[in-house]
Amino acid sequence: MTGGPGAVLVMGEALIDLVPSAQEPRTHLAQPGGAPANVAAGLAGLGTPSWYAGALGGDGFARTIEERLVSAGVELGLCARSPLPTALAVADPGPEGTGYHFHLQDTATFRIQDRSSEVGRFGAVYVGGLAAVVEPAAEAVAATARAGAGESVLVVDPNVREDRTIDPETAAERLRELCPLAHVVKASDEDLVHLWPDTDPDETCRILAGEGRLVVLTRGARGSTAYTRTGEPVSVPAVPVDVVNTIGAGDAFMAGVLSWLVGIGAHRSGASTLPRERAEAMLRFASQVAASVVAQSGTEPSVLNRA
Repeated sequence: MTGGPGAVLVMGEALIDLVPSAQEPRTHLAQPGGAPANVAAGLAGLGTPSWYAGALGGDGFARTIEERLVSAGVELGLCARSPLPTALAVADPGPEGTGYHFHLQDTATFRIQDRSSEVGRFGAVYVGGLAAVVEPAAEAVAATARAGAGESVLVVDPNVREDRTIDPETAAERLRELCPLAHVVKASDEDLVHLWPDTDPDETCRILAGEGRLVVLTRGARGSTAYTRTGEPVSVPAVPVDVVNTIGAGDAFMAGVLSWLVGIGAHRSGASTLPRERAEAMLRFASQVAASVVAQSGTEPSVLNRA
């Protein structure tokens, strides 16, 4: 197995999003999804080697997911296999964003294995999504994250999801434990309101960054902000675009941030002290990647050049 300082280990779920058809809203289209799988595919599409350390099932949906990842260039040598079916996320788009109803129990999606012994082979380790809070994956994710924090560069995207099958207090506690381990945290303002409801998201970011992290806050159409340990926050506006689809936009943004950091070696040389001009360049690139997803159907970014 190979990896290297320019490769990223991505741990989390790959599932199927059931999305209402634009032509017939009562008909749902099945498309590969899951925030970590989207990030893995996005990284590979942007030219950053990515290894997906999730789990795939034994049904037709799993074969669709595998085809998507392989065609994007994602390495699957650390992906677990199970005969169980694939988890489903039924998308419910609305004016305030897309909500989800999940079918998670007794699926292959969360039979993820602890990859603590592998993290030292990679320049960065990404964890997040549902796998960080849904058992039996959550323990494997937490163990791998702890190892990644010590032997690599740990990137955490809490990506809070609410559902009747997920205990909100337990989920929030697990995500709050992951964020302080990270060298890089990317979160939306909604994520931070759920995790630290008594603190303004801007203040939460300043606290996390002040402890020695790069923190990237996304606010949808209102743009994004980077917080570092040494400088004032840097903000850029969202790229203007005719919105076709918002599913996967945050994951594309995450892939853009991580690909940019790895591309210039900033993930190892001190992301928490990123100079202002570089932080701005990172946010602008990630915003372009996210905009390329929002402007089309599907979740694959079409921006392919970090320059």
